[in-house]
This record gives sequence, C-alpha cells and structure tokens, in this order.
Amino acid sequence: MLGFVIQRFLQAVVVMAAMSVIVFVGVYAIGNPVDIVIPPDATQAIREEAIRRLGLDRPLWEQYWIFVSNAVQGDFGRSFVYNIPVLELIASRLPATLELVLISVISATVLGVALGVYAGYRPDSRISKTIMALSVLGFSVPSFWVGLILILTFAVSLGWLPAGGRGDTIEIFGIRWSFLTFDGLSHIALPAINLALFKLAMMIRLARAGTREIMLTDTIKFARAAGLSEATILRRHLLKMISIPIVTVFGLELGSTLAFAVVTETIFSWPGVGKLIIDSIYVLDRPVMVAYLILTAALFVTINFTVDLVFALIDPRIRARRAA
Repeated sequence: MLGFVIQRFLQAVVVMAAMSVIVFVGVYAIGNPVDIVIPPDATQAIREEAIRRLGLDRPLWEQYWIFVSNAVQGDFGRSFVYNIPVLELIASRLPATLELVLISVISATVLGVALGVYAGYRPDSRISKTIMALSVLGFSVPSFWVGLILILTFAVSLGWLPAGGRGDTIEIFGIRWSFLTFDGLSHIALPAINLALFKLAMMIRLARAGTREIMLTDTIKFARAAGLSEATILRRHLLKMISIPIVTVFGLELGSTLAFAVVTETIFSWPGVGKLIIDSIYVLDRPVMVAYLILTAALFVTINFTVDLVFALIDPRIRARRAA
C-alpha cells in the first residue's frame, strides 16, 4: 500500500510541474495588462514604472522562476486590479462557490442514485421510463439556456425567487455562509438547480446502468436463493457493488463543478470564484488567472489521488495490481 501511495504522489508532482509551465506560459502570452491597469494618457515614465513594479520587464523564464519560488511558499503574488494577495482574494470568494457546489453535487448524487437504482431495478415501469426520459433532457439542454429559463420563469414571471445575488449571510468561524438564512436559501435555489441538473442526469444513468448489470450477476441470484429480502440485497450487495463508479464520478464532478461553475455564477451574478475569474480575464489580471488555473489543476490532481486511495481501500484487487 505504501508503494502505491508513493507512486501516485510522484505522478501528481510531475503533473503539477507540467501544468505550472503550461499555465504560466499560456497566460503570460495573452495581451498586455499594463494597457488596462494604467490610464491610456499616462506618460512613458509612468508606463515604465508600472511595468517594473509588476515585474513584466524581466524575461519570461525569470518571471516563472520567481512565481514558482513564491508559490511553493504559498505566495501567488498580488492582484494587478485589487492590489491584494491573490490567495486572499480567492479565499474571500471561495465560500460562495463552495456552498453552491456542495449543495448542487450532493443533492444531485443522492437523488440521482436513488432514481437510477429504481429505474434499473424496475426498468419496465412507467415511472422508470419517465425518469430516463428526463435524464436525457438533462444531458441535452445547455446549462446557460436552463439558467435563463429558470430566471424568466421563477424570478420574472412568478416572482417566487430572486434572479441573482447571494442574499443574507451568517458569519461562522470568520466565514460568511448564505445557506443558513432563509433569504440566502432563496437566492441559492435557482443557481443550485441549474448547476445540479446535468449532474443529476449523469448520476441517474450511471446508477441505472450499474444496477441493470449487477442485478444479472450470480451474486444477486445466490443472495435471492439464500432467502435474503430485496431490501437487504439492495443495501448489502447492490449499493456496495456500484459504489466504485459512483465514487469516481462524484469526485471528478465535485472537482469540475467547483472549478468550472463559471457559467452559472455569471448568469445568476453569484459572487464566487467563477465570476472572479471571468472578471479577471476581462481586465487581464494575470496573477489571479494563473493562481486560479494552478489551484484548479491541484484540485483535480488531489481529487484523483484521493479517489485512487479510496479505490484501493474499497477493492483490495486494485492495491495488489498496482503493487505488482
């Protein structure tokens, strides 16, 4: 097991090193932030001073080396626009994105697995066919269109829910959360639904496919022959056997949703990290862009690493195969 962990950790380090080079070079090859952070009528002396202050007068390799040296110490630089440490800026927006993503992914997983198991357990029922038809719709409709329809229906036409913003928040341990207030819940409802629809459809189809496959195995036949109740079979055997793909998709979707909730946050004016990165792209705030992409890559690497460890704990065959 230790050899497996070391191997996966070294792979993660190599991936992060490669991603840091790609992200840094890619972002710093786009545009010139000096044209945005200083007035267009500024003198040449002011312009040169801004270039020197931002460190843009140095060769690209030297800028990269300074960035890496500071990043390993937890310093991703200062925002060109907000003039505060990048990590502090991202951390101030992270709770909003985190609560939106967790509510969306967890609710989609719980509901999707339940509906998918039912659809796979009784595939010929009318309810199961309706569930699968809705899952196809969830895959087919783009999220930005769903978001606009949700706003038009529930915010504009019916007036039941607000169209954007975060609403009232409560501070706990120095962090402000909106889902703990009624007004905050009303604000988070529409973006959470919009963000969860695609995940819900994916979980339904994944759980149904796994259920249909496992229900035909000898394990289920022997369990029924032993006189176990259907509830016991579902709880002890079915859910355990479909847990590996569910854990995989849950981990990857959690990471992708946390990193790329950009469309939903933009449509609903949700003040999270996704909206921050869009605003930073508009003004070429390079430190924020680089830090966001590096942290996103680190998030995916960490999730994959964790999922592999969970696999090894759930299924000992994976440990044995990787060790060999």
